[in-house]
Amino acid sequence: MLISQIKWSPSDTLFEIGGFSIYVYSLMFVVAFVLGYQLVKSFFTKERIDHKYLDPMLLYMVISTFLGARLGEVFFYNWGYFQNHLIEILLPIQESSNGSILGLIDGYEFVGFRGLASHGAAIGIAIGLILFQRKYKFKSVLWIFDRLTMPVAIGGAFVRIGNFFNSEIVGKYTNSSYGVIFENRGETLPRHPVQLYETFGYVLLFFILLKLYNSSIRNKQGALWGYFLIGLFSIRFLTEFFKEDIGGIETFLPALSSGQWLSLPFILIGIIMLYISNRKTI
Repeated sequence: MLISQIKWSPSDTLFEIGGFSIYVYSLMFVVAFVLGYQLVKSFFTKERIDHKYLDPMLLYMVISTFLGARLGEVFFYNWGYFQNHLIEILLPIQESSNGSILGLIDGYEFVGFRGLASHGAAIGIAIGLILFQRKYKFKSVLWIFDRLTMPVAIGGAFVRIGNFFNSEIVGKYTNSSYGVIFENRGETLPRHPVQLYETFGYVLLFFILLKLYNSSIRNKQGALWGYFLIGLFSIRFLTEFFKEDIGGIETFLPALSSGQWLSLPFILIGIIMLYISNRKTI
């Protein structure tokens, strides 16, 4: 008999050290960056690019990803909350009536950066890589964007696995026996495992981009970036139909969800990049 329903109630904490919890979500980010680093390293080796650019590129990526993702969460989705909790925007803490951090700061507890938005991350990464290229100038911005599409795609898959362990960014109720029951949310009805839908989509996109990279398409500057934007944000647009509403833009533009409205400009930019790439080759 095919199992169509899963009861899900894992711990999102790996272990604790000195009052600080290490979360599965955090581990998934580490795995994403380590794997991404190795992928870019292999691209540099294949194309005979000096490896001295790898470490500063990773630094720019880490900072721009987290900063962009955090600010995206703040301004796209939860400004109503953060406008009254400004200290929590860039610090991994949350106000708590009985919380204490190392016994030194009362009224707050360490929670990590659990509010991150992928659209904000995309903007942050783009800005970070532009700044990186302006400083090092070893290749064009589009060349760098193209090579970072695969690490970002597979990284997005690991982040969604982290969301699944956190039982967050959940899907809508399926109204059937199919789905995942997030028991650690106190629920008894199955939801669409939308985090896993996105994970599968991003893994598939990764292999498609990798195949394109190993073809002559990689010589068309901006082509991989265009395919990436169209693919990733189309996946995001489609999975939003199964995702629980989380507020934001949709409160005054209810025709689509916030994630869908924010995905449309990226898809359009991807189409434009494909058009431009037909005129640019390395």
